[in-house]
Amino acid sequence: MADALHYLELTALAARLKARDISALDVTRAQLDRIDAMDRDLGSYVHVMAETAIAEAKAADAEIAQGRYRGPLHGVPIALKDLFWTKGIPTAAGTMLHCDFRPHEDATVVRRLKDAGAVILGKLQLTEGAYSDHHPLVTPPKNPWNASYWPGISSSGSAVATAAGLCFGSLGSDTGGSIRWPCAANGLTGLKPSWGRVSRHGAFELAATLDHVGPIGRSAADAGALLGVLAGHDPNDPTSVFDPVPDYLAAAAQDVRGLRIGVDAAWNSDDVDVTTQHVLADAIDAFRALGAGIVDVRFPDVMQAIADWTPNCAVEAAVAHEATYPARKNEYGPMLASLIEAGRALSALDYQKILLRRLALRGRVTALFETIDLLLIPVHPFPPVTLAMTQTLGEQPDLIAKLQRYTCPFDVTGHPTIALPGGASADGLPIAFQLVAAHLDEAMLVRAGAAFQRATSWHRRHPSLSSRRQH
Repeated sequence: MADALHYLELTALAARLKARDISALDVTRAQLDRIDAMDRDLGSYVHVMAETAIAEAKAADAEIAQGRYRGPLHGVPIALKDLFWTKGIPTAAGTMLHCDFRPHEDATVVRRLKDAGAVILGKLQLTEGAYSDHHPLVTPPKNPWNASYWPGISSSGSAVATAAGLCFGSLGSDTGGSIRWPCAANGLTGLKPSWGRVSRHGAFELAATLDHVGPIGRSAADAGALLGVLAGHDPNDPTSVFDPVPDYLAAAAQDVRGLRIGVDAAWNSDDVDVTTQHVLADAIDAFRALGAGIVDVRFPDVMQAIADWTPNCAVEAAVAHEATYPARKNEYGPMLASLIEAGRALSALDYQKILLRRLALRGRVTALFETIDLLLIPVHPFPPVTLAMTQTLGEQPDLIAKLQRYTCPFDVTGHPTIALPGGASADGLPIAFQLVAAHLDEAMLVRAGAAFQRATSWHRRHPSLSSRRQH
């Protein structure tokens, strides 16, 4: 099967499956063959579910032939971050601790994908417990654009597999930037929904009030198709919201005329590299040409929120791992263990101050969206990140703060964001930008992202795996 088919957008493949000019079985077999041929090098999959994938594809073809079409995921091969319970399938969350865990049920989002007729190809690699580094015994996935570059964390396997044509979309999670960083690094579109929009039932926790579950795809429309299935209240997750789920694909067909896009010129340029600034400027020009209005805004200071993110995450991670840490401390890698130790050491007084500051920031950001529909910002303030650079992250707190500058504030406030490919570095590596919307207005993100992608082609660039430089 030609690479052109492997790199089809999910929504384009869905149309072909619905029209029955291609079968889910043929596509699934081709995907499994491609995984077998390429993923030994890329390392994106932890567990390939070939037998069940073939069965699901056959069932999808039969149902579509009978006129029982379930929607845009029916028969589409996708894959899951190995954070989400999958009944009877090993689900380790990037740890050694849970390497033999086989859940007795599917996570809510996995069940919803199956109910939508999706074909589940397998489970994808991630950092240990979805924190900042892979367990020392795990080989990290490789960036398919260039193996010397960072693939992103923690949804690293999800982004690598989607970018390399080893699935047509994937499921990720984002606690400090972990959908958006991998999408930026791999030239993909990633949507971090509002906190509560998507159920977290059956997902291993890193930090409960910071964790967001969301889709990774090749386009904003793809992200919308996936989110339309994932979103909605779940009785098994009482923190999930009751608000109705919009028709995201209908939103993807709308234009952006009259929308107000906020830009904080100082925040977007202060200590931001020139190439990234050019990407932002080009995106602003594109939206202006599409009929959107650009509004000067002043975004609230986020330096304290960035400083608060790690201790906030640490306390919640300590709670999430209370049953196994410190009892099984020797099975943890150093980065996750140090986070949990920090959380166990933080005083209740200091934690409460963090929570109060967090509520105040949420209120200030919410107020901003009374005057604008979207905010346009970078994903991070420097060009594509090399592995050599990430190996020193633990020794450079200022570098970590820069990495989190435009991502973790929206995990803190719970506002939805979308990462969109918007340019390339001198070496041809992808560079992305973000749009942020009001709470629960993911439809606005899909609408604006799809309009931008109709006018540009950055999301249609794909890595040339045959010429990829290796370690």
